[in-house]
Amino acid sequence: MSDTESAPPGSIDYVAVEQSPQFVELKKRHRSFVFPMAVAFLLWYFAYVLLSSFAPDFMAQRVSGDITLGLLLGLGQFVTTFVITMTYVAFANRKLDPLSSEIRGELEAQEASK
Repeated sequence: MSDTESAPPGSIDYVAVEQSPQFVELKKRHRSFVFPMAVAFLLWYFAYVLLSSFAPDFMAQRVSGDITLGLLLGLGQFVTTFVITMTYVAFANRKLDPLSSEIRGELEAQEASK
């Protein structure tokens, strides 16, 4: 089915839904969080990889006993992953889920009325 054809009788026109202002806003909200967060995390990740490859003396600096700066930064990668996940869940609950529920409710009402 091309973009210009309408949906078959009795079904939802998902192309129209995708082009609706609500869905466009949902995608905008999602991208406004995901893209900057992904870029920030990738920069942090590649900085760690580059430091471990090209600055071994820096990464080998002892912080306390056998704990090195490289070890702390490596563990920070895991912490960052969990923080990003928790932040995204909170963001989705607050900003994405209400709008997606509204869209879903409208689609279910359309389907029920057919």
